[in-house]
Formats: sequence, structure tokens, C-alpha cells
Amino acid sequence: MQRGRLRVLLGAAPGVGKTYAMLEEGHRLASEGVDVIVAVVETHGRAATAALTEGLETLPRRGVEHRGVTLDEMDLEAVLARHPELALVDELAHTNAPGSVNEKRWQDVEALLAAGVSVLSTVNIQHIESLNDVVRQITGAPQRETIPDAVLRAADQIELIDLAPQALRDRLAGGRVYPAERIDAALSNYFRLGNLTALRELALLWLADEVDSALRDYRTEHGIDSTWEARERVVVALTGGPEGETLLRRGARIAARSSGGELIAVHVTTQDGLRSANPGALAQQRALVDTLGGTFHQVVGDDVPRALVDFAKAANATQLVIGVSRRSRLSAAVTGPGIGNTVIRESGNIDVHIVNHEAAGGRFRLPKLGGALSARRHIAGFALALIGGPLVTWLLHLARTEESITSEVLSYQLLVVLVALVGGFWPAVFAAVLSGVTLDFVFVQPLYTVTIDDPAHLVALVLYVVIAVIVSGVVDLSARRARTARRAAAESELLATVAGSVLRGEGALQALVSRTRESFSLAGVRLVAGEQVLAVDGEPTRGGDFTSIPIGTRAVLELHGGVLAASDRRLLAVIAAQLDASLEHTDLRATAREVGPLAATDRVRSALLSAVSHDLRRPLAAATAAVTGLRATDVELTTADRQDLLETADDSLRTLAALVTNLLDVSRLQAGVLAVTVAPIDVEDAILPAFDELGIGPHDAELDLAPDLPPVLADAGLLQRVIVNLLTNAQRFSPDDTPVRIATSGFRDAVEIRIVDHGPGIAPDRREDVFVPFQRLGDTDNLTGLGLGLALSKGFVEGMGGTLEPEDTPGGGLTMVVSLPAARDQEGTAR
Repeated sequence: MQRGRLRVLLGAAPGVGKTYAMLEEGHRLASEGVDVIVAVVETHGRAATAALTEGLETLPRRGVEHRGVTLDEMDLEAVLARHPELALVDELAHTNAPGSVNEKRWQDVEALLAAGVSVLSTVNIQHIESLNDVVRQITGAPQRETIPDAVLRAADQIELIDLAPQALRDRLAGGRVYPAERIDAALSNYFRLGNLTALRELALLWLADEVDSALRDYRTEHGIDSTWEARERVVVALTGGPEGETLLRRGARIAARSSGGELIAVHVTTQDGLRSANPGALAQQRALVDTLGGTFHQVVGDDVPRALVDFAKAANATQLVIGVSRRSRLSAAVTGPGIGNTVIRESGNIDVHIVNHEAAGGRFRLPKLGGALSARRHIAGFALALIGGPLVTWLLHLARTEESITSEVLSYQLLVVLVALVGGFWPAVFAAVLSGVTLDFVFVQPLYTVTIDDPAHLVALVLYVVIAVIVSGVVDLSARRARTARRAAAESELLATVAGSVLRGEGALQALVSRTRESFSLAGVRLVAGEQVLAVDGEPTRGGDFTSIPIGTRAVLELHGGVLAASDRRLLAVIAAQLDASLEHTDLRATAREVGPLAATDRVRSALLSAVSHDLRRPLAAATAAVTGLRATDVELTTADRQDLLETADDSLRTLAALVTNLLDVSRLQAGVLAVTVAPIDVEDAILPAFDELGIGPHDAELDLAPDLPPVLADAGLLQRVIVNLLTNAQRFSPDDTPVRIATSGFRDAVEIRIVDHGPGIAPDRREDVFVPFQRLGDTDNLTGLGLGLALSKGFVEGMGGTLEPEDTPGGGLTMVVSLPAARDQEGTAR
């Protein structure tokens, strides 16, 4: 019997439309003549989903008794007896009721597939077993129903049912996912925008990896070795050397240029372990790979280039990043082409990037003036003369004839020129004398003597020497000018770096000190101001040579382990000037940091004085007038008049006391001296007294307090004031016929208090303004205080280690969310 096919619709979260899409596909296939039945569909009370089941044959469910409750489950025996072509089975990760044939619904699906029945099913990303811990970290909620990865990966077809996070929240707020009483809790917990975005990314990445695996299997089955550039994959080869960080960052930039680019780092070790990398550097580079969002791999192979290319092809890489060889030219000439050349030759259609780095040519240093050619060039010239002279003599002696004297002279002349080009003046003179004597001794009559009978022979020897001097002089002049040019370029690079370091600001001192040590090949450099070390690089105590350069009147630059030439001191004067400018820049920045808070304090003080002069005038005037009326002797006051005046004075003085208290609290908040006593308390112990303080009754507000909430770490008095302020605002803006709502819920290791109103709300771009002191968002009635309520509330909550954030209320309005840390027991769990 042919096995049935499994097709799974994968979603990032409940409500994205998996069941709806499954039923739509069932209708489409049924219209094409496919025998389709609905084995089980979970509508969760959604009318639109339930309506789609009409027109499709639906098998009755089987009732299972469990602890006196009848649970409806899919009737596996009935589906097998009916044996349709396609069965629609919702929620693949569902756990069956105790007493069912199988524990899990996916096991029922396996039975259907084995019987030749194809299945179309649904599952959410949070139900995949391997992702359970990741989903719990994202949402804070554990998933008890999971499905093994192998079951899902064995599906013949997996399709993603995708929906943008905000669109899903809008669908949820519109009541198309959960009933109205569950909307607020869902929006504030599982269906947060950040949670949905992370779950969506997780679903996309999981499916992309599944597609990758299928692509690899297909290429393996069909023997396809070439790269298919479905997306950019950048493989960075790490040796464990100092260039690793440079290569990784370059690879990350290449991968970031394309959407979905992937960074892969690989280190090749040999089987005998002879090529051992620096373990510390490799560990740091591995940590950097994780920071850059890449993956690290280690492979074993004696042929490093071949191992690199094989790994890149197996990873379906499009780019391969390697560093320039750290070998010298002599080593390269002796040992042959390096890894880079071999990788380029073997890579096929993989693009190879060879990245230059500091380790390629040693650290940056200024070339030395004085002397045109190096000692190595001189030694090479003498060696060429000593080896080339006998070799030329032997070859010419083998081919010697009576008329060959001209070619013999020119051959020795060529040798002299070559020696001059390689070694300069003295090796050329040595080669000229040696070749002249050899020519006279071996090829000029009388043979095998150094007697010069013919003056022309003496002239030839002199000409040899003159030619050697001229050619070597040209070579020496060219080398001198090349070295001068390199010196000038290096000085320009140093000056550009120095200027750039000053412009960059924060790290200028350290950058200048480090560059100075590298440029002049010093053991260490320090910048000190009195007893304080401002910047240091290298080992300043090593070596006996020491130079001290004053940096204005602020500091001293100490140079250890090297003697500086006059030309170096000219550059050091430039560096000293830049260090002086950088120190001045640092001093000015420190002064600006000191002045900034003073300016802010001055602005707050000005606003405070302006607000105090305006908003305190009304209660003061009212209280003064009431007291004056009570003290008047020329007016006969009735008992009612006296009572009104006393109430006016009492209300005005109470308002005045509240305003002054708020002003003092704001001052303490801004000064950072707010006294907060945090202890475990129940949120109800702060909410109910706040209701009593405001005189709020059952008709003025709705309470939705979650049971079994852990205590929170808070100051009871401050928390009560926060709730009073928020409830006052909510009542003020909420319509008269719509009561405010206060709800509590637990989320991860925090407890949230939500004060919900259905007023006009606040535009997203103005939400930060409501927490600024003396802001009333355009109110001009001057009857609502100084505009300190929300500023104080936010300061109080943050002082207790929590957060206060505004959110939109579904259907319109504003929800203020107070989040406070849950108290923990001695075992570290929320209690």
C-alpha cells in the first residue's frame, strides 16, 4: 500500500490563519474532485473559521471520559474506516485525552499516513521540540505540547502561513482571535509586538534551514558539486593569527550587503596537530563570530587549501575570505605558491577575497633614511658575483673559439651590470675586477697568466670598473629615491592618522600613543600628567634608551626602547602638537559635561518658577480670600456661609500642600535622593487603598485582578501614589459612561498593573512628552496642577526597579502599564 503524504501549514503564532488556510485548501481540492474530509478542526469560537467547515464532510468526534468530564477527540477508527484521499487534521502537536488510542495527535496522523491516507495539518513554531527553550526565553511561557523535529522534517511539504506582527495584533484587537475578555491579557503578554517579531523570525529561519537541508540532499543525490547562489554565504578562513578579527569584520560586511546573508567561520587543523593556532586568539575570534551573528566550524585536513575549498562548497558558499600570506617573499620563493593562490585556483565559481592586514607585512613602521641599499642587497650582490663569475667562466670555456673573444667580453659585461643592479657599488666594483682578471687569465693570450702585454687589456679592465660605478650609482640613486618616497608616504599616512585620531575625539590619546610606538618601533610609549598615566602602549620599562617630550604644559610623552633620528623628531613635534590639541579637546569636553547638567537644571528651575508663579496663585488666592472672609467683623456670616468658606480654605490648602509635595518629590528625583524602601507586597495592598483615597466605587472602575500573583518588590506608599496619579488621569480623560479598568497579570519574572481608559489616547510621537515635568499636552485651563503627575509616577516606578510604559487601548484610548519585579524566594523562583 502506498504511504500517504503529509503536508503541514506552519505558523509563527496562534491567529495567523493556519486553520482558515487549511479549510480553504480543502474546499479547493474538493472542487477538483479530491475526496476530502474534516477529521478534526479546532475553531476556538471563531465564526469565520466555523463557517468554512460547511460544505466539507465532517466526521463526528469521539467522546472520551476523563475525571467525570467528556472530552472530544478525533475518531481515528472512523477516519481509517472512511479512508478518504485527504484528511484535514488541525493542531498536529495536540495531546489526546487519557484513554485514547495514541497519546499524541501526530501519532494518529502517522497511523493515517501508514494506511495510505494523505493528511493536511497545522502547527505553530512554538510547538517544535528543539525550539521549546528558545520560545520560552522569548515569551516567558513554557509550551507543554510539543512535536519531535523528526516528525515535522519527515513531512512531504511544509508551508509557512505568514502574517505581519502588527497585523496579527490588529486582528487580535478586533476580536477575531480570542474573546473580548482575553484580548487585553493576550496583547500585554504573549502577543507583544517584540514577541511576535521574534517568533516570526524563528519560523522563517527554521523553514529556511529546512529548505537548505532539502537543497543539500538534492545536490548530493544528483551529484551536483557547483555552488547554487540561493543566498549570500560568506566563509571566512581563520588561522588563529592576529588578522582573524579583520577578516571576520570584512566577511560580516560582505554578508550584510544582501538580505539573508550568512557568515560562516572555519578553522582548519591538521591531523598531526603540527600547525597549532594560538588558542587564546582563536577563542576571542570565536566569540566575535557569535557577536556578529555567524557560526564557527573546525575541520581537520592535511591539505589546508583543499579542506577550505571543500568546506566552502559543502556549505554552498558564494564568497570565501582569506588573509594575505604572512610569509616573506623569500619564503614564498622557496616554498612555492601559498594557500591563497591554491584556493583561487581550486575555488571554481566561489568568489575569493584576499584581504590585506597588518600582520601581512609586519607592523607599520617608518623606513630609515641614510644608506641607499640594504645590507641584504649588498650580500646578494657579492654572492651573485662569486657564484655567477665561475659559472660564466665555465660556460664560456666550453664554447671557446678563436673568434669568441667579443661574446666573452660582453658576457662578463652583462654579469657586472646584473651585480650592480642587485648589490650596488661595491659588489659591482668587485665583479668588474674579478671578471677582468678572469677574462685576462683564461681567454686572453698568453693564457693562464695575468700579464697584461697589450694596453688595450688594461683599458678594458678600467672600462669594466667605470661601467660598474655608473650602473651601481644609478641603482643606488634609484633605491635612495624609492626609500625617500616610501618615507614620505609613511609620514603622510602617520600625519593623516594623527589628524583623524584627534577628530575622532574619545580615543584620540590612546590612538596617538599606540601609533607613535608602532611608527618608530619603540618598546613602549606613555603619556603622563603628573602622577596620572593618561595613555600607555607597549612595555615602557623595557630597554635602556629613554626620551621625554613635553606636551604643552599639561603632560609629558615618554618614549622607551629606541634612539630617534633628527627626521623622527620632526614628526614627533607634529604628534606632540596633536596630543596637546587632543588634551585641550578632552578638557573642553569635560567642562561641557559639567556645564550641561547646570544648563538643564537652570531650564528646569526657570520652568518651575514660571509654573509655581502661575499654578500656585489660584489656591493661595482662594485660601487667602476664605480666611479674610472668616476674619471679617463688618459682615454678618451665616452658618452655611462660614461652612463654605472653611471648605474653600480647606480644599485650597490641601491642593497647595499636594502641589508643594509634588514639587519637593520632583526635586528629590532630579537630585537622585528619592528615598525608596522596597519590600515584598501584594499589588492589591496598593490598589485598594488608592481606590479608597479617590473615593472610587464599583460603578467608576472595573477590577480584573489575576489570582495567585506573586508579591512584587515595591514601596507601598510610592506605589499607591503612582496608582492614584494614573487613575486620576484615566478618570479625567475617559468618557463619563465608560468606567476605567485596572487589571493585573504576571509575565516572566514581573507583575504588570494596567490602568485602561477609553479616552482620546495619545499620539505615538507625543508619548514621551507626557513624562516631562510641567507638560500638560496643550491643556491651558490651569486647573489641573503643574503637570507633574506622570513625571512623578515614572520616577517613582523606576526608583522601585520597574517601568511605566503607555500603550494603545484596543478600541481607542490609553493604557498605562506599570511593570514591577516579582519577589523571589531563597531558591530564586517567583513566589
